[in-house]
Amino acid sequence: MKGFWDSRYRENDYAYGTEVNAWISENWERIPRGPVLCLAEGQGRNAVFLAGKGLEVYALDQSEVGLSRARELAEARNVEVQTIPADLAHYPLGEEKWGAIAAVAAHFPPDVRKPLHSRIADALKPGGIYLLEGYSSRQSDMPGTGGPAHRPEMLYTTAMLREELQGMEFSILRDVNRKVDEGPYHQGLSAVVQVLAVKRSS
Repeated sequence: MKGFWDSRYRENDYAYGTEVNAWISENWERIPRGPVLCLAEGQGRNAVFLAGKGLEVYALDQSEVGLSRARELAEARNVEVQTIPADLAHYPLGEEKWGAIAAVAAHFPPDVRKPLHSRIADALKPGGIYLLEGYSSRQSDMPGTGGPAHRPEMLYTTAMLREELQGMEFSILRDVNRKVDEGPYHQGLSAVVQVLAVKRSS
């Protein structure tokens, strides 16, 4: 998959645009404090937005090509984003390290996703939040507007997330349709799952 993403991110334009995802824009003020880890952050649009709000932000992605574009965008916006080239299947998230973890259109095979989700609560500081927007299993009926619609095992359901994100309290967990306008690859009416979850107090 790294080769696929390297190729996509070598394109002249930003594959998913340079502006923040709407779910992150609507909820960033819920982040209690930094640092913030953006998972599978690609070319950095969400990380750059959060850094512009004064947060300490780290952008993680397996594609160094994508992260290079993220650094260019951060420089253009006059903000600082730390980049982490790593495979999430093997990257240690740490213990009570992050004030927030964000994931936008971050889709993984079950053998990567389940262990990742099992580590989210431990990686967050008490009161830390997990913000996620990803394509729903219903996206299989909306091909061509974004997401791995041809890989149903990589799409999200609310039941899946409730089961996998142990140790988290869900302030918002919903499956909705929304019009997406985020670069050439995410366009049109789409089925998405949105999560705002808070680490339970010990």
